Amino acid sequence: MSANTKKPVLFIGGSGVVGSRATRALRRLQPELPITIGGRDLLKAEALAQEIGGADTVKIDLEREDLGLPEESSFSAVVVLLKDPSLNSMKYAQAKGVPYLSFSDFVFDIGPEVALYIQKPTSAPILMLGHFLGGTAVLSTLYFAREFRTVHAIEIGAVFDEEDVGGPVAQGDMERLTTKGVPNPLILKDGKWLWASGADAERRFTDVDGTERQGRAYPLLDVVSLAAATDARSIRVDGAVKEAASRRRGEGPSHEVVIEISGELRDGTTGSIRHELVDGDVHSGLSARGVALAVERLLGLAGGPPVAPGLYHPEGLLDPAYVVERLKEFGTKITRRPATPSRKAI
Repeated sequence: MSANTKKPVLFIGGSGVVGSRATRALRRLQPELPITIGGRDLLKAEALAQEIGGADTVKIDLEREDLGLPEESSFSAVVVLLKDPSLNSMKYAQAKGVPYLSFSDFVFDIGPEVALYIQKPTSAPILMLGHFLGGTAVLSTLYFAREFRTVHAIEIGAVFDEEDVGGPVAQGDMERLTTKGVPNPLILKDGKWLWASGADAERRFTDVDGTERQGRAYPLLDVVSLAAATDARSIRVDGAVKEAASRRRGEGPSHEVVIEISGELRDGTTGSIRHELVDGDVHSGLSARGVALAVERLLGLAGGPPVAPGLYHPEGLLDPAYVVERLKEFGTKITRRPATPSRKAI
């Protein structure tokens, strides 16, 4: 372990629904890496620290540029799993010269972070991870896209269990989307960027069980990442909800992602291929694994040396094949099949 990674990774919001899973996932990947769990509920954080081992806790004050931490505090990275409107967490990471991972930004949120990076471009690596499922969806899509010579369209459909409501952070994000007057979701349609509304914001897609779902576009960074990486002319991410009553008997809440890619295949034919990802730890589990894999990469513990200062999306740092293999090891089931029409409807 390098001298830098002997210092703990600071997780702000580390005892929340995603944060607790992310720290557990990182501990599984890196058993010796120190971790500091920062938050407001220290009792909850201390219980998690004791569970995972090699961890301690701190109280975080996002109203202060020093985060309320002692001057001598030192970390190897700062991971922020909640919305920090002040960006004091990013300023803190830049001042310390350590990697910063931002998890809770939608596509319309990133302007202030980009401007702050531009002011200090050589201070620290800045990873913008406001992607679906902590970047695991976009990286899986890029892995599947390797079957194509040219990608024409990408459609990602997520199915949330109605009992998979997430924690306070996820609920706060949903409140921002539904009640705070935020922009419409961004999609790429026929080569043109569109803040979608009305019919453009909705799409019906077929879930893993063959049920047709009514989805609505999400304003996620996956769309811009995939557009830059593939040159596809149409890209969107939609979410739908599965009723608990429609689960198979004996199953608890799970999360599923349907990724459909169309274009020219390597053999010169034109077609569409569908991949399905199903995970039994709801959407927070996949999100947490994406965070853990990103931290591991930022620190140079897998996939290459420590990341140099710069502004990054996950596809600029992580090898899609590596991520897909790690997801399988964590228990995500991945199925490939030709895209098919819906077999039943609701």
